[in-house]
Amino acid sequence: MTHPFLDLAPLGADRFAAIEDRVARLLSTEQDVVIMQGEALLPLEGAIRATAGPGTTALNVITGPYGQTFGDWLRDCGATVIDLAVPFHTAVTAEQIREAFAAHPEIDFVSLVHAEAATGNTNPVAEIGEVVRAHGALFYLDAVASIGAEPVLPDAWGVDLCVIGAQKAMGGPAGVSAVSVSERAWARMAANPRAPRRSYLSLLDWKERWIDGGRKALLHAPAQLEMLALEACVERIEAAGLETVMARHASAAAATRAGALALGGGLEPYVYEARDAAPVATTLRVPAGVVASELVARALAADPALPLAAGGGALAKEMIRVNHYGADATPGAVRASLTALGVALSAQGLSVDMESALRAVESAK
Repeated sequence: MTHPFLDLAPLGADRFAAIEDRVARLLSTEQDVVIMQGEALLPLEGAIRATAGPGTTALNVITGPYGQTFGDWLRDCGATVIDLAVPFHTAVTAEQIREAFAAHPEIDFVSLVHAEAATGNTNPVAEIGEVVRAHGALFYLDAVASIGAEPVLPDAWGVDLCVIGAQKAMGGPAGVSAVSVSERAWARMAANPRAPRRSYLSLLDWKERWIDGGRKALLHAPAQLEMLALEACVERIEAAGLETVMARHASAAAATRAGALALGGGLEPYVYEARDAAPVATTLRVPAGVVASELVARALAADPALPLAAGGGALAKEMIRVNHYGADATPGAVRASLTALGVALSAQGLSVDMESALRAVESAK
């Protein structure tokens, strides 16, 4: 018995390296790009553990739950951590970063999430990168949610460690991820006695055994199906054009925001300002007396495939996420999501204007 997912020819080093090169072109980077064989938490944690230690003073920006996780990892590494937390309904500013440097000139590491799909905000990385570069700190960026939905330019922005995943706006697999690494970051790792070595978390293993070896022999058997899926999703983005893919996400975000405002029923954007809202996902605040997770469950009862979710943790009571990314970055997915939410709100006795919402979706840019 044969199956298209089985009995595949082995994925050789040349093919693996070619996929890395295509990911590097997607990021417009000349830095080394390493594709790691696991979900994006693997390089996110590996990069922190490789570059942070007892001598590190880190500015950890918190605009959502992943920023909180990074702070935990940094402390576990022995770093001194200065948290800069801003309300989840907004974004951090370059001026806030500059003020943190002035108050703590010893900062030598900055961790930031570009777009927080969990809270629906996005941060102005280009402006922040200028401030970080002027200060001389190492810049670590989680661009897992933003890649494919908005520009991600590690070289132009002075990012030393830029982690991406394919499972959101790229519309690809979750089982592999990638990180671009600057020469400064490699040097920091090499000087860090606590950097993981001979470990699945180790970026240095990839540097010494893969990159320095001319990318001739893989460290271990690759996740073949996921690598082929990553290649296919990059190929699809190349065929459509990255600008086109990003424009599709921006249009879906604008349509969702406009449609939710026109729908009524007490729904309103969770992120106050449109400029701070991520194109990968739109978060909505439910009206008083409505539990977000219950509203989402009611909306999904009619169509479980809709890209709707309640917020995580405590946010499950007040936040709805419309995950208009990848294949769902379309007007149809936005219309269907808002229609289901409108029906669910009506079922709770709230007044909605579905016609106005759908007109707003059509007219949004």
